[in-house]
Amino acid sequence: MLDRQSAAYSLTHRDFRDDEFWRDIPAWKDVSRGDFGSHLWQSKNSIRKLSNVKDVLGDRVSDDLIADIEAAFKIAPMNVRITPYVFSLIDWNNPLIDPLRKQFLPVASQMLPDHPYYLADSLYEDVDSPVPMLTHRYPDKVLFLPLTTCPVYCSYCTRSRIIGGSTESIEKDTYGPNPKNWEPAFEYLRQHPEIEDVVISGGDAYNLTPKYIQLIGDTLLDIPHIRRLRYATKGIAILPQKILTDDAWVDALMSVYKRGRKMGKQVVIHTHFSSPREITQWTRDAMDRLYAEGIIVRTQAVLQDGVNNDADIMIRLTKQLSYINVRPYYVYIHDMVPGCEHLRTTVRDGVEVEKRVRGTTAGFSVPTFVCDAPGGGGKRHISSYEYYDEENGISVWRAPEVKPQELFLYFDPIHRLNPDAQARWQNASGRRALVRACVDQVNPDLSDEQRDKISQRLEGIVR
Repeated sequence: MLDRQSAAYSLTHRDFRDDEFWRDIPAWKDVSRGDFGSHLWQSKNSIRKLSNVKDVLGDRVSDDLIADIEAAFKIAPMNVRITPYVFSLIDWNNPLIDPLRKQFLPVASQMLPDHPYYLADSLYEDVDSPVPMLTHRYPDKVLFLPLTTCPVYCSYCTRSRIIGGSTESIEKDTYGPNPKNWEPAFEYLRQHPEIEDVVISGGDAYNLTPKYIQLIGDTLLDIPHIRRLRYATKGIAILPQKILTDDAWVDALMSVYKRGRKMGKQVVIHTHFSSPREITQWTRDAMDRLYAEGIIVRTQAVLQDGVNNDADIMIRLTKQLSYINVRPYYVYIHDMVPGCEHLRTTVRDGVEVEKRVRGTTAGFSVPTFVCDAPGGGGKRHISSYEYYDEENGISVWRAPEVKPQELFLYFDPIHRLNPDAQARWQNASGRRALVRACVDQVNPDLSDEQRDKISQRLEGIVR
């Protein structure tokens, strides 16, 4: 018999927070709805430094928490930038367990040592880059990175090697939008007729001016074989006010969309929602505007420990997004990038959460759970591994149409393994033995040289 008390049957996904929640923040208690609803006010008052946190929260934050945040600033791979919208939605009575705080404001007490096989460029975006700012991995799709800034910096970012500015621990080659630097990427696209799909990311398309939204869109639409454009932005989740008040930006997007539609080409937005707590009436209003104009918005999420690796939370997120005409697309197992070990989950988590989500709503509203295979294997369905040693946290993957001769390995966080398995990971020779045993389960005919190359690639020796 169906359990009509389950999350799948709850109607809470139709409820949207519409109170003046920002007034609970001492520094913003007198901010009007009109000011808070302005994208300009939001950008001007973004949290960027530890002093901002203290000034805005006043006595609502303890000295211990401030010290914890300060310690995180010294080791985190990115700087902090949080819109007042998101900052106000954090439960400051219980900040350590709050899912929004976990995504945008790290604390040192929760951070863990990086996995031995982490890589700054875990997905080999730079390796698979034929010209600057472009990654070409799939035959008909490319990733275009015209800038490296965002309206917020997410702790789980897969591109922390270039995004979020230089920190005390990392120097970065960041860059802003510059059309002169984009021309090699555009010329590469013109010369490769197999490419039909371009993701315009970065960084974040929200930080492109209307002029550049138009320039990039028109340039790509002018290339005959390009059929699909995706403007990628976290913005709708963390700054929906921009869609409601930045008419020039929306008008530029709409101009590209309408021109593309006349040409029989798709122009859509891809965004990131990882928690139902990010969704309010502001979100719904922003989506109503985009939907009324005909813009398709798809969303992706990153599976994060203590944020959304709970099936009931993911069910609510999926149903709430569908209710406001956001199309769930992907849920990623967290990439193996630095500073994120405390957020990563296991492959088994992904498999089990997807089992629960699938069947709760129409299939076209259910996201596909994937592992973006480290080393450039691309997105693989979460259940499509060739072999999974759950005890030691090692999964082996193939990507036959992307890099057919290679094997790709993903590793569960070590702290989630049993004590015996954790001990096996403590030295390099033990790690290599674990990897070799799993690889042999998939392809026992590999030569010693091929096995060594896999181990070396994992350790960042071979690029």
